[in-house]
This record gives sequence, structure tokens and C-alpha cells, in this order.
Amino acid sequence: MNPSYTPWPEDTATEYRERGYWAGQGFWELLTERADDHGERPAIVTDAETVTYRALTDRAAACAAGLHARGLRPGDRVVVQAANDADYPVLLFALFRLGAVPVCALPAHREAEIGYFCSHAEAAAYIRPGGPDHDRVDAAVASEVPLRLTVAEAVALKGDGSALPEPPRSDALALLQLSGGSTGVPKLIPRTYDDYHYSVRIAAEVCELGSSTVYLCALPVAHNFPLSSPGLLGVLYAGGTVVMAPDPSPDTAFRLIREHDVTMTAVVPALALLWLKSAEARRVELPSLDVLQVGGARLGAEDAARVAPLLGARLQQVFGMAEGLVCYTRFDDPQETVFETQGRPASDSDEVLVVDDADRPVPDGQDGHLLTRGPYTIRGYYRADDHNTRAFTTDGYYRTGDIVRRHPTGHLTVTGRAKDQINRAGEKIAAAEIEDHLRGHPSIHDAALVAVPDPALGERSAAFCVTDGALTAKGVRAYLRGRGLAAYKIPDLVRFVESLPRTPVGKIDKLQLKASLES
Repeated sequence: MNPSYTPWPEDTATEYRERGYWAGQGFWELLTERADDHGERPAIVTDAETVTYRALTDRAAACAAGLHARGLRPGDRVVVQAANDADYPVLLFALFRLGAVPVCALPAHREAEIGYFCSHAEAAAYIRPGGPDHDRVDAAVASEVPLRLTVAEAVALKGDGSALPEPPRSDALALLQLSGGSTGVPKLIPRTYDDYHYSVRIAAEVCELGSSTVYLCALPVAHNFPLSSPGLLGVLYAGGTVVMAPDPSPDTAFRLIREHDVTMTAVVPALALLWLKSAEARRVELPSLDVLQVGGARLGAEDAARVAPLLGARLQQVFGMAEGLVCYTRFDDPQETVFETQGRPASDSDEVLVVDDADRPVPDGQDGHLLTRGPYTIRGYYRADDHNTRAFTTDGYYRTGDIVRRHPTGHLTVTGRAKDQINRAGEKIAAAEIEDHLRGHPSIHDAALVAVPDPALGERSAAFCVTDGALTAKGVRAYLRGRGLAAYKIPDLVRFVESLPRTPVGKIDKLQLKASLES
């Protein structure tokens, strides 16, 4: 048993295996099976190359052997930061073959986040893009990470494949995903091969994927949504083709959809709105596009209704979390359900509770806190025992922090967040993390970060700073950038106040701060 994360109770794990949810297969075995079935069919397509299933398997095996020769061993944690190109799946499957554990950093992360991931995961390696930005990050973590390579260096490695150990067991840790975070920097989410494989498999089934599926990976692939819901892994599970988009702009995405007859893609609401606006202005025709998934935040019903007329695609709303539970609207759902809800759980084995503040179940149609457990929902964050006592119930339900309304059909409508978190275009910002950075400024005595509704982004961030210095909003943003924060975490608005309003129990009154922006 790995003491760094909470396993499923043994009787529960046995039940999941007996019921066929956990199939005892890792992702390396999955890839080699697909290579046998579809060897010369395209697995990954980029502007630069097409990689067949056989070539992907061969490249990943060579990379695994090379990383092993450089000292990586099964169980080692590897912080991976890569772009949407063919190198990412090569590197991912190489680590799966070796049994090393990728920590799925995002392209926007810089010193503050990467340094934390390396330290908290006790990383043996950091694999990152080239370029001066990432050279700076690399230098910042040099003292604590033994092996540091660019992605290009890593995928070019070769070694003695016969020296590789056997692939990891299916109950081993497969990867560490990142939480949205509401109490500081993101928590690390431990996903095993058993549970993550099931999540991918059930997603592929719900989304009706097959070998003819051509999926455009428009969002950063390290996100759980484009990686596994069903994403890259789900499409490869089904024997389809993944087209990697270097950026998600309408110009790039529409071109790739037309060039490669893309049938399915996934976006966040802010990007969906941008695509819809562009498609309307240009009268774009995308005849191959069959399904547009929208997730990461709620898409309003009026905008949902515009998807089919403007893009010619069926809409599938997706609501989920890297911790586990993912909900999907189904293709045979009534139109009203697709427009008004964020779907129902992928698996019949997903257990969902909607409760009040005292954990008492509320009736369907009433807002409540969403709690969940199941065969692909974790039982605890990685090395976070104290936080786990608050984030999970004693009987294993995960407190998602979402406020939802359940319909009699089991579909959920997301109505808000209980956690102090901002959802900016699908990127989650923990208010506490940014507030801590702001308070680190010598002239800022106190600070608060709040969410502001935005028609394009869903939410923007607004920082309120108590200061005695002659600060400007530009100066505050420059200070935060200098601390190595990701760009999406830099406040959109900065306001200076003499003091922060407080509630009767002494907490910062963020509702009052939000109201002040509307007056």
C-alpha cells in the first residue's frame, strides 16, 4: 500500500473488480493491443507529421528505455509540461511503460506552480518545453530535481529495452492530475491505472466513439477533460485518430477540422462562444463535425441552442472533475435536457448525493452540495491527510464544492460553487493562493480576490488591495508575474481600498466586495 494516497477499501476494490469496472489493464497494454489491431492507421496527427499506432508504440518504448537508462525507475514522479503535439503522447506512454508517474502540469504554469509540484511530489524529473521561460523555471527547481530534460531531449532518448522492468500493475499509481484548488496551489490527484482506465472506457462508450472517430484536441491536453473525457486516451482506446491543435483559435481549429475531417472536439464555454461568433461572422461550414463537447464551466441555454445552427454539430454538455465523477448529456436526451443541464453520471456505479449544509439529502429540484464516490473517484488527495479530512466524508464521499440541482432523470444542473474559487474560461483559480501572493508585496497589507461575472469568460478575477504605497494596477500585475504565476491567474481587475469589509465573525465579506463593483 502506498501511504502517500488513500486507497479504496479492499472490499470495495474487490467489488469493482468482480463487477468488471476494473479490468486489470494498464495504458501500455491498451496501446500495444491497439497497435496490433490498427498498426498502420493514424493515431496522432499534427501539422508536422502523422504518427501511426505502431510508430507511437515504438517511439514510446524507445523513450521509456532511454529514461530508464538515465535513472528513472517505477514509481518515480515526473513533472511533465508539454505542448499539444505528437511528443506529448509519446512521453506519456513512455512513462506508463516504465511505471513512472507523470504529474500533469499545464503549459501556463511557471516557477510558483512547477516548484510546488516538484517539491510536493518529490519529483525525480522535470520534463518541459524549450525556450527562455522554461529555462528560467528549470533553473528555479534545479536544486531539488535530479533529472531535468526538455521534451525534445526526452523523446529522443533511446536505451536497452530488455533492461526495462515489467509494466506496472493495474493497481499502481498511473498519474497525478491537478485539482482546481480552492485553498492555495492545486492539490495533486492520484489516479490508478484501474480507476483511470475505467473512466476512459466508460467515457468512450457514453460518447459512442469508434475507429472512425477523428478528435480535435484543441484544449491543453494535460487537462483531464481533453485527456480522458473521453479525450486523447478515450479516442485511442476506441482506435480512432487524435488531431493535435497547436492553439484553439477559430482560424486554427476550423482549418484542422476541414483538413482532417474531424468528427468531434471539446471546448470550454469561453472558447465555444468565440467559435460561435467567428462561425456566424464567416458563415463557416464544417460538414464533418458531428459533436461539440462543452465542459469546464456551465454553458448557458441560449448559447447552447446556437451550436447546431452555427457549427452544424450536436452539442454534448460535460461536467466533471479530475478527482473522478464526469457527467455527460446523452445523444438521445431531449433538446431541453441538453440545453439546460450538464449531464448525468457516466456510470451506473457513480454514487451521487445532493445535501444541505448539514449533509442531509435534499429533494430533486432543490439546490444542494454535490457529494460523490465510485470506481473512478478518488478517496483522498496525494500527501494531503489534513485536507482529506475536510474534502471527504468518513464513508468515502468526495465533497466536490459544487452546488447542483438534480432532476428526476439523474441529470444535474450546476448552479454555483461552495468553494472560494474563480472559474475563468475553465481555468480554476484558488483565491487563497493569489491573496497570499498579493500579501507578499511590501506595500500590500491585506488583499482579497473575488469572481466577477463575464459574458465571454464566465468569470473574471478582481483583486482588492489594502496598501499605503503609490501602487498602480499595472504594477500589481507586474509584481505577480514576477513571482512566476501563470498568466490566467493574474487579476483582470485591481482595486485599491482603505480596508476590507468584514462579516460579523471577522471573515472578509466578499459579497460586499462583489457588490461594490456593480455600484
